[in-house]
Amino acid sequence: MKNIIGAKPGPGAAEVRFLTVDEESAGQRLDNFLFRQLKGVPKTHVYRIIRSGEVRINKGRAQAETRLSEGDVLRVPPVRVAARSEEGASPAAPPREFPVLHEDDALIAINKPAGVAVHGGSGVSFGVIEQLRRARPAARFLELVHRLDRETSGILLVAKKRSALTALQDQFRDRETGKTYLALVDGDWPANKKVLDAPLAKYLLPGSTGGSEAGERRVRVVAKDHPDAMRAVTLVKVLARFNLAADAVPVSLLAVTIKTGRTHQIRVHLASAGHAIVGDDKYGNFEHNRALQKIGLKRMFLHAWRLQFNHPASHERMALQADLPTELSALVSPEALDVLAAHPSNSS
Repeated sequence: MKNIIGAKPGPGAAEVRFLTVDEESAGQRLDNFLFRQLKGVPKTHVYRIIRSGEVRINKGRAQAETRLSEGDVLRVPPVRVAARSEEGASPAAPPREFPVLHEDDALIAINKPAGVAVHGGSGVSFGVIEQLRRARPAARFLELVHRLDRETSGILLVAKKRSALTALQDQFRDRETGKTYLALVDGDWPANKKVLDAPLAKYLLPGSTGGSEAGERRVRVVAKDHPDAMRAVTLVKVLARFNLAADAVPVSLLAVTIKTGRTHQIRVHLASAGHAIVGDDKYGNFEHNRALQKIGLKRMFLHAWRLQFNHPASHERMALQADLPTELSALVSPEALDVLAAHPSNSS
């Protein structure tokens, strides 16, 4: 037992384990596989036992980024499942289920609420995927297919099999999916402004004075010859124009379809066109946002409304829809809601 990581052996200690990689875990990185197998063990300890050679694949040493193959046999040394107060550990994610739009043996489509990150990281201890795993301890495999900004609500896909994850991510990468969002923006969006084809690049805001860490990540429109330019294409259709209650600034409700999936793409494209999403605390009109908070808009008005994709097993074309959450639909004019209800699902 002398190879136990952490402290002296206790009730949480385990013996050497030999794990055989199954079909669903094939292709996964060694470190990610171990994070799932050794829940409660700090990541720093997992990396330590990999570096020290105590974790073996088919009796040989391996790196954290080594990809596993079906049938591989892993030797996992005894490790203590540390208490969450141990240095470097994150608080346990509370189990949580989310509204389900569709579920079968291959995938789950949930309606993600605004304000919830899709995964832990960047100052967030846990997100949708960690909470869902805790709520479904018997699930052998749950992985995010794609991502949504923390402030964005709407359709989010989670794969229940590795084969489904790979097939769906291939569709997202090859632009075979149809992703349409609802966005409410400042001003009258010009009806003839239907295509936004402007490259984007990431950058970091300055860090705190005297601090060694960089600031928050941001995205901006750049020239095509910019060294970090990534092509981004957004299609826009005006659904309605109206005024929010007691607010003099007109707003436009847009159906926004993205042909590329860049970070903050919709937010930056719309803001760069002079019509920022209302409630956007990064790229929006901050003065107008403060006024809208007084009439009930407490979040960014961006919602992943519709998603089309081919089912990874049956190959049937799926068309999912997540209606506007109450906090957003309550602000929209009755006429605009009628337009949404009448808008055909096969037209983005």
